[in-house]
Amino acid sequence: MPNYKVIYFNVKALAEPLRFLLAYGGIEFEDLRVSREEWPTLKSSMPMGQMPVLEVDGRRVHQSISMARYLAKQVGLVGADAWEDMQIDIVVDTINDFRLKIAVVSYEPDDDVKEKKLVTLNNEVIPFYLEKLDVIAKENKGHFALGKLTWADLYFAGIIDYLNYMTKTDLTEKYPNLKAVVDNVLEIESIKAWVEKRPVTEV
Repeated sequence: MPNYKVIYFNVKALAEPLRFLLAYGGIEFEDLRVSREEWPTLKSSMPMGQMPVLEVDGRRVHQSISMARYLAKQVGLVGADAWEDMQIDIVVDTINDFRLKIAVVSYEPDDDVKEKKLVTLNNEVIPFYLEKLDVIAKENKGHFALGKLTWADLYFAGIIDYLNYMTKTDLTEKYPNLKAVVDNVLEIESIKAWVEKRPVTEV
């Protein structure tokens, strides 16, 4: 079994899907949490100078979705063939598109510009994505692809707290099928055990 380390700040955010996948597979890993004070010193040692980073037997890689896809293969949460893998990837990429559209507004430094962008985000972008994703989850009976648990479900459940934090709302509150996706993941015993022992953070 390789030696795994997840390196990120002391938050859930983009690293939590990785932690969920490792926990799901019962894979031991070192959860290294970097403080904001430590980061300037460590930044140059990270691929592309960014986190999260997954270290596998001393080899460090970046790009959160690529890392999640790799771990999904290790724990058996991918499709049976290329077509099924694409069904999963489509949903993950859609969720990530949604995240980026939220983030560009959430991190907008100009308050006046942010206020204007929030109108479009809250009235158009968020409802559009949530409605589409909710339909997908309904069609797949509380999952996002193939009518069963895949890494798309763990990806969404892993970042939902981060999305809620950026939007200052509960995104699944009015979307029962999306809530079912999250609940189905959080009810998995190994995921539940991870959630109970992980550091308590706001996001």
